[in-house]
Amino acid sequence: MFTVKASLTHTPSRRKRREVVENDSFAAFARRIIRAHGRRVAAGDVEALRDLVALSANLDEAIGEAVIGLRAFGYSWSEIGTRLGISKQAAQQRWGGEKP
Repeated sequence: MFTVKASLTHTPSRRKRREVVENDSFAAFARRIIRAHGRRVAAGDVEALRDLVALSANLDEAIGEAVIGLRAFGYSWSEIGTRLGISKQAAQQRWGGEKP
């Protein structure tokens, strides 16, 4: 009879959160860049105003991608809604129909 090591057959839970230590720093960096862009526009670059406003659409897309990824990773609408400060129903209505 053959035996197989449990460590070779164990499938880790999809829900196990992967620690990403740089997310807070990365988000802070993104905020600094956006604020700097705003200051550049405020310094007289009216042509760049459209680009700055377009960042909100990019941010909405990124949030949608993040939510879809978290759902695929096994997070519930309730967990996602809680992190966003909205109900699970609101989260599902906003992002439930989006496809990866």
